[in-house]
Amino acid sequence: MTHPLMFSDDDPVLGRVRAIALALPEAQEKITHGHPAFYTTKVFAYFGGSIKIDGAYHQHEHSIVLQSDLAGREALRQRPEAYLPAYLAAKGWTGLDLTDDTDWDELADLIEDSYRATVTARLLRALDR
Repeated sequence: MTHPLMFSDDDPVLGRVRAIALALPEAQEKITHGHPAFYTTKVFAYFGGSIKIDGAYHQHEHSIVLQSDLAGREALRQRPEAYLPAYLAAKGWTGLDLTDDTDWDELADLIEDSYRATVTARLLRALDR
């Protein structure tokens, strides 16, 4: 089943996320389930997500969905902009809404943390050089 695209390629928020994510060693972008996904061998970030309320999906169009270790996950989920993305939350993913108040330097650190949680030792060494 092909999912409809749930983003605009010229979205400036996506542009900022894309610049951060694709600056990481060997990071690439693909479309999965209608959203941009950033990956190496595994996905480390999704742009956009959704939650299911009363059987209906509600989109979080300007958001990032990230992976983290258990301690980081608990901290992320305590943030006021956090949500538990449909299907992915059970696998440790957390969504963060992106707003005018988003601290983009902090977001870059969170994206890097998600990258670190999913990449190989070789890519970690490349990142830390």
